[in-house]
Amino acid sequence: MTAHVVTPEQWLAARKELREQERGAMEARDAVNAARRQLPWMAIEDEYVFDGRHGKARLIDMFQGRSQLIIQHFMFDPAWDEGCKHCSLLTDGIGDLAHLHALDTTFAVVSRAPIDKIEAFRQRMGWNVPWYSSHGGTFNYDFHVTLDETVAPVEYDYMDKATLAASGEWFTEGEAGGMSVFARDGEKVYYTYSAYGDGIDVFHTTFNYLDLTPNGRPLEPGRPWLRHHDRY
Repeated sequence: MTAHVVTPEQWLAARKELREQERGAMEARDAVNAARRQLPWMAIEDEYVFDGRHGKARLIDMFQGRSQLIIQHFMFDPAWDEGCKHCSLLTDGIGDLAHLHALDTTFAVVSRAPIDKIEAFRQRMGWNVPWYSSHGGTFNYDFHVTLDETVAPVEYDYMDKATLAASGEWFTEGEAGGMSVFARDGEKVYYTYSAYGDGIDVFHTTFNYLDLTPNGRPLEPGRPWLRHHDRY
């Protein structure tokens, strides 16, 4: 990093110029958020049953009585002994869920690993977020975060297998990350939104903080520097 040192007057002029760019970005974000709220809903017909730390839970049970549910699709293959470090970076930044709860929204995590592995890893990481296992069910395949064409056609980030392979940006099998949003009206559950890949970048609070600094976020492909937070 090479510092560009200027006078206070020059610094203020440069900062004001950047502020206009930031305002434009915020206005664009607000417009996208408004469009997202206008997306149509799709009724969920499958009950979906998961294993939680307190036993079996249906998708509607995961709302915990609230009207909105956000699910982090956390990459944790049943054969693995620990969860994905990239997904862990995101989960590290979730914080206290009381604020979401106060706004009628529940947050939960879902992985395909069995619940005993999930619980061991959750406790190791010190997280209190509700975490459920979809092991043995179709949830991960239906929401395109486990890619296995023997079970379901491969699709990720709204691209089919051929498009994914041609782009060279994503793998076409195995576990994948994402976020999905659901709404509840009485006993009826609706699917409203999902984001994958770069679409969930905004949830990485560590990077959002680093974006404010002169060095910025690290851009190496694959994030070779990244560890689980107890392994630095």
